[in-house]
Amino acid sequence: MSETIHREIDTTGGWIGFARFMELALYAPGLGYYVAGAAKLGGEGDFVTAPEISPLFGRTLARQIAQLLECSAGHVLELGAGSGTMAADVLGELQNVDRLPQRYLILETSPQLVERQQRTLQQRHPALKDRIEWISALPAGFGGIVIANEVLDALPTHLVVWRRGGIYERGVSWKDRFVWADRPLPLGTLRSAAEAIGAEADYVSEISLVVPALVRTLSATLRKGALLLIDYGFGRREYYHPQRLQGTLMCHYRHRAHDDPFFLPGLQDLTAHVDFTAVAEAGIESGLKLLGYATQAQFLVNSGITQLLEGHPGDATTSRFALTAGAQKLLSPAEMGELFKVIALGRGIDRPLIGFASGDKSRLL
Repeated sequence: MSETIHREIDTTGGWIGFARFMELALYAPGLGYYVAGAAKLGGEGDFVTAPEISPLFGRTLARQIAQLLECSAGHVLELGAGSGTMAADVLGELQNVDRLPQRYLILETSPQLVERQQRTLQQRHPALKDRIEWISALPAGFGGIVIANEVLDALPTHLVVWRRGGIYERGVSWKDRFVWADRPLPLGTLRSAAEAIGAEADYVSEISLVVPALVRTLSATLRKGALLLIDYGFGRREYYHPQRLQGTLMCHYRHRAHDDPFFLPGLQDLTAHVDFTAVAEAGIESGLKLLGYATQAQFLVNSGITQLLEGHPGDATTSRFALTAGAQKLLSPAEMGELFKVIALGRGIDRPLIGFASGDKSRLL
């Protein structure tokens, strides 16, 4: 992977923007982190996501999906389904409440993860195999619910540096190793976005052009239904807070978080927090309606996680203890409860969503 990136730097004049570095490190065919064969998720991987922490996450999310299925076409599309655990939990709960979708589509870029998802779903729901389909591209027109959990944070992002002398894009060069190299930011979309933020001097942060582009693409394919996007991030004012001088770029390797993207390219995850204001703006500009924005904790409570926990069989002591511990991680402000957010954007959805019945924070976008 390092050799591939080094060659690209050489062939493009000795410099590439960080967004391109991140794209190659994560998605280069056969070598990138998300398309190569190494384990990513779970105890043997590099990080654990909410569905692996507790089945209550997918089951509670399914309650919101069930409501949306009542007022939209009967399909679900999951982007980046990870281990397949969330899909299995969602389908199981939808079956429990008699609200199974006509089709459950999965769009996944990693062949290794596709195989893992297929094993998981075959083991958990063999009778539902005819409803589940893996696709390689977005459908031309889609009606139903699009869900994405921890997908947006792994999309390539630009790094921008604000100085007294101007605005620069931070990129990567090679001097016997990968090194940071800043170049003046030319006129264009990225420059306009950086000027609109208006950060003070000596400030470094991320601006993603891919995230709003994805939202616009999803908006274009959505005939009637909703997008449910879950990730860690902030509204724009909090994202570019003066005290967040070095941005949010983080790397994950063997369950350790650090800030060196040049460490083992292709073998570690690279992420940045999500600017949810940019997500909302892209959806609204594309004709979608903002249906809600809340912390993960508030969304899960609104959608019934405590009732699902209480309804667990009382004689399964060990399992109930594990469920309680998992729920604590999902809901605690010190864990995932406050940092992770849920945003819903829709077309043709007029009824209030249960996940945002209280604690909606749309005003903070």
